[in-house]
Amino acid sequence: MVEQATTEQTTTEKKKPLGTASVFLSFAPWIIFGVVASPSTWEYAALAALIAALVLSAQDLRHGKIRILDAAGIVFFAVLSVLALALNRSDLLWLETYAQVISNGLVAVVAFASLLYDPFTAQYARESTPRQYWDSPVFRHINRVLTTYWGVTFALMTASTWLAIHFSRQDDWFNWVIPVALLVIAVKFTQRYPETYKSRAVPAT
Repeated sequence: MVEQATTEQTTTEKKKPLGTASVFLSFAPWIIFGVVASPSTWEYAALAALIAALVLSAQDLRHGKIRILDAAGIVFFAVLSVLALALNRSDLLWLETYAQVISNGLVAVVAFASLLYDPFTAQYARESTPRQYWDSPVFRHINRVLTTYWGVTFALMTASTWLAIHFSRQDDWFNWVIPVALLVIAVKFTQRYPETYKSRAVPAT
């Protein structure tokens, strides 16, 4: 009976894909910042990313809720925008240099920190998964793996953008090629892993 219930539960969950579109939208402000930010444009990149984060979170904010990644983006980009207005350019040289490193590192920290209480990908997966399965072993396992994967991805992007600063001859590789490749792989993994794991979790009949 237990095995049958587990099979039925997993089969039902297979019909409900992870809310990957919402996950990718939440990364949009960070991607905007990463694409636009440079020593001469980071303050504009921060403002653009802040606007994007507020727009993407508007519906959730109206309902009195917000996801951890969205909240981190709003706070981070708001702080950057305030610093750009409040401090002299000479006081912000370190931020101009390491803005992308800091933003990538913050996403990695948020992802790993969320594993301590609620993996951030679970907040999106619940949008497409019936409530009765939110505490299931399958649901918890998938989201712990996906959150860990995204944390590792942004940790590697942090290292890559740091290397771009110190090895300027290869900055195109470290600033663009490697981060974009890491993001593409992470997106594909997020799309494929849930169904792959669920198919293994269903006992053979």
